[in-house]
Amino acid sequence: MSSKAPTTFQHQETEEGRYPWWKVFSLTGVDLFSSLGYQPGIALLVAGLLSPLANLALFLFALFAVYPVYRRVAEESPHGEGSIGLLTHLLPGWRGKVLVLVVLGFMATDFILTVTLSSADAAVHLIGNPLAPSWLQGHQVGLTLLLIALLGFVFYLGFREAIALAVPLSFGYLFLNTLVLGAALAHLELEALKGWWTRLLQVYPAPEAMVFATLLAFPKLALGISGYETGVAVMPLIRGRPEDDPQRSLGRIRETHTLLLAAALVMGGFLVTAGMATTLLIPEEAWRSEEVSGRAISYLAHRYLGEDLGTVYDLVSIAILWFAGASAMAGLLTIVPRYLPRFGMAPEWARQQRLLVVFFTGMAFTVTLLFRASVEAQAAAYATGVLVVMTSSALAVYLLARREGQKEQGLYGGLVLLFLYVLVANVAERPDGIKIAAFFIAATLLVSFTSRALRSFELRVETFVLDEVAEELVRQLQAQAGPLYLIAHHPKPKPDYAAKERRVREVAHLPPREAVFFVEVYVPDPSEFSTRAKVWGINHPDHRVFRILGTAVPNTLAAFLIYLRDRTGKVPHIYFEWPEEGPLQAAIGFLLFGEGDIPTLTQEVLRRAEPDPQKRPRVHGGG
Repeated sequence: MSSKAPTTFQHQETEEGRYPWWKVFSLTGVDLFSSLGYQPGIALLVAGLLSPLANLALFLFALFAVYPVYRRVAEESPHGEGSIGLLTHLLPGWRGKVLVLVVLGFMATDFILTVTLSSADAAVHLIGNPLAPSWLQGHQVGLTLLLIALLGFVFYLGFREAIALAVPLSFGYLFLNTLVLGAALAHLELEALKGWWTRLLQVYPAPEAMVFATLLAFPKLALGISGYETGVAVMPLIRGRPEDDPQRSLGRIRETHTLLLAAALVMGGFLVTAGMATTLLIPEEAWRSEEVSGRAISYLAHRYLGEDLGTVYDLVSIAILWFAGASAMAGLLTIVPRYLPRFGMAPEWARQQRLLVVFFTGMAFTVTLLFRASVEAQAAAYATGVLVVMTSSALAVYLLARREGQKEQGLYGGLVLLFLYVLVANVAERPDGIKIAAFFIAATLLVSFTSRALRSFELRVETFVLDEVAEELVRQLQAQAGPLYLIAHHPKPKPDYAAKERRVREVAHLPPREAVFFVEVYVPDPSEFSTRAKVWGINHPDHRVFRILGTAVPNTLAAFLIYLRDRTGKVPHIYFEWPEEGPLQAAIGFLLFGEGDIPTLTQEVLRRAEPDPQKRPRVHGGG
């Protein structure tokens, strides 16, 4: 462990492995734009004649609610921390960690189901294509698993390969949708438009009734706005500018703003156009047919461009639906290594990309088999996950604005209420979604706390950063002829070092002339797992004290003893007074508050960290 604080980062951060915003936009876009494959058909079923207006409401929601929230999130997370990072900073301690884990559970629901649902829908399109061989019928589960395995393989190779596929898929799919919708709307007659409006007024004669019905319908179309959290999560892939500060790349933030705005405008434009074309040009009696359900724009492609171009559209739709999981996989590979290992709630191998790819692919396999690759069975949980993640982002932005006293806090507070309305309306309509998402949350919490308990005896200190006085005390220890004697002292407002020293010397029979040093550990946030521990020294004629900021007392003490051994070349001795609490109380205190039976736990951490008893610092207890 190093004793020095890292020097200021002077050189510009490398831009190798980073890309222009429009390329990263395509990686987010494969998730966002792929919903054009099924969202217009869903809109016909849930909104009916109101489909164009419901899609317009969704567009306005994305532009004036989702975009402002994620624009602010991007400003605070240039390295891709996202709303999770904001919540972690704004809500410290265990309440913040539990909230973050719950949101991560919903985020896992969102991202994993993006992979499984999109792959399942791609399999449906493949099997339903007129040119598909008959032997594919009845093999939807197998096809879905194959598509997920191929996606995992692409990410096993790396992000470069994923982006290389995402660019042509996203822009090719948008071009084909422009072609299809343009050809379809060219056949739209004014009489059809007037007829639609007349029928709408017959059903909703009062304008306020039409607006109210639209507000009730558009939350059910929330699948059309997924992908924004991923757009922030993949920010580290966006190329900044040479003059940018590596710690806060303003160029990358501006490029991300452009990405998010482009996503809202492009997707909104397509949704409104598709809503109009599918509602007015597809016969109402066909809305619930297999030919239209889940593939409404494909129906228009075959009808207005012919079978050949319609088949090309189908194939590209299948490809982008398959690859829609790429943005979700990118989000998982960015978010999980950043938070769970740091909280001690995942093993260290969770920082390794390829192992994570294998793990998430296995999870996607499991979900697919559990739901038998049914798109409908997964849709409710997917929408719930999307909306909870977005609501948490709005909450994070509101809390940040309130803490900083910004005048926009009222606006962000209103957006939180708007997101809550959309979430509650969606859950009320499809309550199964929250039940399925609860499984992911429970699994996240169980795995996280189990991992933390199993890893609780690690040293948990990344490095020690000493001030000048602490460095001087270490030099005194190095120059000392005899053994190193330290006394563990519980921090108190008015510490009585002299009384503690007398008791320890009496119990341990320490010679009166042997110098002793006190060590105190302060734990400001026991919910944190590891830290760069700061060490202050107090040096006056009577007592010499090391004061350390750590995340757990026994682990910090053990790490500091090993650190002193390595700095001085001597094996330290540390002396404790035995605590008064019982074993159960001590265990709970250790896991939750970083304290507990400190002498015994310090010895156990040292035993695991240093297998050689001759090199292991000595722990003594008494009193």
